Amino acid sequence: MTEPSTITSVLVANRGEIACRVFRTCRELGMSTVAVYSDADADALHVREADTAVRLPGAAPSETYLRGDLVVEAALAAGADAVHPGYGFLSENADFARQVVDAGLVWIGPPPEAIEAMASKTRAKELLGIAPLTDVTEADLPVLVKAAAGGGGRGMRIVRELDQLEGESAAASAEALSAFGDGEVFVEPYVENGRHVEVQLLCDTHGTAWALGTRDCSLQRRHQKVVEEAPAPGLPAALEASLLDTAVRAAKAVGYVGAGTVEFLVADGRAQFLEMNTRLQVEHPVTEEVFGVDIVALQLAVAEGRALPPEPPAPRGHAIEARLYAEDPARAWAPQTGVLHLFELPGEGRTRLDTGYASGDTIGVHYDPMLAKVIVHAPTRAEAVRKLARALERARIHGPVTNRDLLVASLRHPGFADPGLLDTGFYDRNLDALTEPRTGGEHAAVAAALAEAAARRSRFGGGWRNLRSQDETRTYGGHEVRYRPTRDGGFEVTAPEGVQAVSADPGRVRLEVAGVVRDFDVAAYGDGIVHAGSHRLTVHPRFTDPREQTAPGSLLAPMPGTVVRVADGLAVGDRVTAGQPLLWLEAMKMEHRVIAPASGTLTALHAAPGRQVEVGALLAVVSDDATTEAAQEDQTV
Repeated sequence: MTEPSTITSVLVANRGEIACRVFRTCRELGMSTVAVYSDADADALHVREADTAVRLPGAAPSETYLRGDLVVEAALAAGADAVHPGYGFLSENADFARQVVDAGLVWIGPPPEAIEAMASKTRAKELLGIAPLTDVTEADLPVLVKAAAGGGGRGMRIVRELDQLEGESAAASAEALSAFGDGEVFVEPYVENGRHVEVQLLCDTHGTAWALGTRDCSLQRRHQKVVEEAPAPGLPAALEASLLDTAVRAAKAVGYVGAGTVEFLVADGRAQFLEMNTRLQVEHPVTEEVFGVDIVALQLAVAEGRALPPEPPAPRGHAIEARLYAEDPARAWAPQTGVLHLFELPGEGRTRLDTGYASGDTIGVHYDPMLAKVIVHAPTRAEAVRKLARALERARIHGPVTNRDLLVASLRHPGFADPGLLDTGFYDRNLDALTEPRTGGEHAAVAAALAEAAARRSRFGGGWRNLRSQDETRTYGGHEVRYRPTRDGGFEVTAPEGVQAVSADPGRVRLEVAGVVRDFDVAAYGDGIVHAGSHRLTVHPRFTDPREQTAPGSLLAPMPGTVVRVADGLAVGDRVTAGQPLLWLEAMKMEHRVIAPASGTLTALHAAPGRQVEVGALLAVVSDDATTEAAQEDQTV
């Protein structure tokens, strides 16, 4: 049993949204807060929100947030008496937990022995009598290569061809080592269409173990959760009871203390154990909303040695959470960077925002691209889904591309409305339809063009002339807009047809389309991006800069990042085939393959391991056969 202690100051050994989340609870409990930060996070929101902050020199996680010795030194230097690990980084590292305890600090988490027993997925399976695959054969395919430590979809690879197993295992191991400091991976059967269901646990040092219901986290991309909800809808009562019982038994078997989660894959009415996360989960807010508790506050109480009540509160209603990412789902989920000019959610309604960003912050390349979690609670699932979709739709998110439109479309998709259709293959089946351009983009382009014209008029004067002038032409987001000023100081839209300008000011435009009037708030920024209503539009220049033209077959960096490796033996002059991986970029803690766009000859290679690249940087050139032959003919002539 843990000796009673009083926590007065908490250091969060993490960053971003989770650090801000813990700080909020600490303030409510009268505890002071300490942040640690890398050089890349010097101006981050979690640093601004903490009472005290300690710098960890460097930018890469391996130099900063994964250095347990530096984190402990920071806690002691700042006078903290407790360390909360958050999630990710060192949160499931038993050696770090021991470092904290050996330094005389309170560890807000499970005992190191429980972490060792369950934080490694391989050891957890052994504890429960589940053996990983060792000698994989064709009959075992498809399989999943999976990092033994950590989570969040990092260090995972689906393997469908046996000759790919070695290469994908090496890639998963390298990614796991970079993200978690542990490169161990294992292989397990891959279930194509199962539901990802988990149980939230909370255990004290007095023998009480709460199972706080179930969560469904089936909507995933790259094995990372996107939408989560509680309770998991549509589970048979007997299966739900079995999941809760198994989770509690697993926790008691290792003497678990604190918050944790047991995850299952449910298919054909049966549950397969996946892992136990010995930490707080990203999706914990939906459980908090349903049970009316603050899990972080309960973590702190347990760490102080206090007892939980014998039974948890009764659940009520339904909660759902969407993870808002700076990424482009239509471009293979490519992470995005840049200035987040404006970040606001609608004020009405009971919408919860957990975030590590605010308007004006910069989204960098070093960490996960999650901007925020948006959470709502309602009496029923249908009401919660509707409220969340509407809150996201009305959010003002100006800056890099995000997955906001995908989230709204997902929540309103028939395959999500019916719990019987939920499974982890949702995006594999529906991504193309969900990322189709939204209707109304051409009207948003009109609003952007008229707002720009109104801004020019306010700055420089001018307007209608007695002699009819030519139409002004602008292109936004691929939509061409033509208009001319009118005698009464307004504008006449000549293309697209059927659009009338009711009023136009630099920041707000009112349009009438087929008798329906709609207002657009318009904001333009110096990076060539205009936001009109909820549409993000790229400004197209009237003339193309010849310097921006690239040779056919050029492979450009899809995001800023670091070249981590180049295909073995790859050299200029080699023949390559369409789809062949040429090199790997690491950005925002994920590896991204750069593949040959067509079969041909590698005529240029500008990438080397360790090279830092900006978005749009030329990495390589693959000339297809026709281009190569034409070039040879030119040289001959």
